Amino acid sequence: MAISKELVKKIVYAALSELEKSERGKLAITVNVSARHVHLSKEHLEILFGKDYTLTPIRDLMQPGEFAAKETVMVIGPKGVIQNVRVLGPVRKDTQVEISKTDGYTLGIDAPVRESGNIEGTPGCVLVGPMGAVRIEQGVICALRHIHMPEDVAKEWNIKNNQLVQVETCGKRRVIFDKVLVRVSPNFVLEMHVDTDEANAAGIKNGDKVFLIS
Repeated sequence: MAISKELVKKIVYAALSELEKSERGKLAITVNVSARHVHLSKEHLEILFGKDYTLTPIRDLMQPGEFAAKETVMVIGPKGVIQNVRVLGPVRKDTQVEISKTDGYTLGIDAPVRESGNIEGTPGCVLVGPMGAVRIEQGVICALRHIHMPEDVAKEWNIKNNQLVQVETCGKRRVIFDKVLVRVSPNFVLEMHVDTDEANAAGIKNGDKVFLIS
């Protein structure tokens, strides 16, 4: 029976996590830096790139089924513009723009810190693609730092879905991140996401390990 690429990825990361955990006596989590990006609805994808357009994957992300696409858009705010903002796939029900606080200063948008998908009452912006432009009335956020956690790992460490935990980093700029949201699902690979501002402050790069401390 053929083994899917997603299953192989889960097995590899689970094995690495177990090795790290045995060395430190704490749960080791791979951390990746979430740079500014856009999730598009099917409607907005077609406005920006053309009717019946489909995204072109160029790199698989750590979470199964998610990918970075070749496509980019321009994000326009009241005070500035950011070009070549990467689109991530697959398409979603609602368009969402994830930026850092620093990006917000450039755009003139005071984006609230929110869990992904929680866009009610958030600011909007204008998105420009090669075939058109669209104004979204809401959807611009700074993503709340969070952990994707498989159900078996959550059970082992007595972690509940939507629980807030503390995480420590390593290195010369070691910090403790408080109020880290944990999302639990059997479909997840163990991974933490921080934005570029948080990563720069803590000296974090993609693939580093952080450790659950509470």
